[in-house]
Amino acid sequence: MEKEKILDIRNLSISFQTSAGEVRAIRGVDLTLCKGETLAIVGESGSGKSVTVKAVMGILSGNETINSGTIMFTHTDETGQVTEDLLKLKKKEMRRRINGRHIAMVFQDPMTSLNPTMSVGAQIMEGMIYHFNTPRKEAHEKALNLLKLVGISDPEKRMKNYPHQLSGGMRQRVVIAIALACDPELLICDEPTTALDVTIQAKILELIKDIQKKMGISVIYITHDLGVVAKVADNVSVMYAGKIIESGTTEEIFYDPRHPYTWGLLSAMPDLEVHDDLLYTIPGSPPNLLKKVEGDAFAPRNIYALNIDFKKEPPMFKVTDTHYAATWLLHESAPKVEMPVQLKTRIRAMLEEGEKNGK
Repeated sequence: MEKEKILDIRNLSISFQTSAGEVRAIRGVDLTLCKGETLAIVGESGSGKSVTVKAVMGILSGNETINSGTIMFTHTDETGQVTEDLLKLKKKEMRRRINGRHIAMVFQDPMTSLNPTMSVGAQIMEGMIYHFNTPRKEAHEKALNLLKLVGISDPEKRMKNYPHQLSGGMRQRVVIAIALACDPELLICDEPTTALDVTIQAKILELIKDIQKKMGISVIYITHDLGVVAKVADNVSVMYAGKIIESGTTEEIFYDPRHPYTWGLLSAMPDLEVHDDLLYTIPGSPPNLLKKVEGDAFAPRNIYALNIDFKKEPPMFKVTDTHYAATWLLHESAPKVEMPVQLKTRIRAMLEEGEKNGK
């Protein structure tokens, strides 16, 4: 039985006009998210992860040009199930009909997401009142229940608090409560644990997983931390220089990665059991997207690069029905290059350790 798609992005290309020239930030992105599943989008800073999801929500900076593509979103409204291209909606219409109501976002830093002049309760109730004209008493009751759901004790007291009166972990829980206030079908989490300490990170990740199970929502995680991905995602899309260069199930990406960039990301994962003097880093720097990319954008950093990598961009090669990678190494005429054995052993040990501790 074919899974029901909630989000389907095809050939999305976005550029930004800057004082230095045109930046080709997104270069033909294809992404699919199915109902009830979690998709992680991973890659280095500047790879285009946040720009992609901001395009979904229609909250780009204003100096962007959508060069091509569609963002088909399936949701349920008063008339039943609707599928529409979000790129065809004006920003005002996105705010009124989609954002908050059907798609909600949890940002990286809760202090920049919360209004310092409004109480916690007022901020949670705001979306319900705006989108559904919910009576204040009913909105207040739901806000209390949401605070309980996200694990905040003494919710009556916290409703009256202001953001500066809460800890970082509590603020992030409040942001999640605000995002869930209108029962969205899609929750986007943009580095939701980066600003938190390790113990709080684990609690927030577990909280989002529990809420997803209870509410049946679909989730997109934006992260550069593959340790987070292993804990939360069903599927993974690896992004580099504005393109998806590998995608598959979490097991496929971790146990059988095919793109050298994915090998590099996995090699850079910290491991407490390995006492190296230095943490591995991928050599070189990402390309300058002010300039046109020739061939494979990763070629200058790729020790396995072939001559064709510098001349022609690789297509997405099929590994399995769910696993694809854009590397010429998968061409039938290419030399056989496999993930380094040391990395394979290390990844397996790390995943097994993670399974012992509970995914």
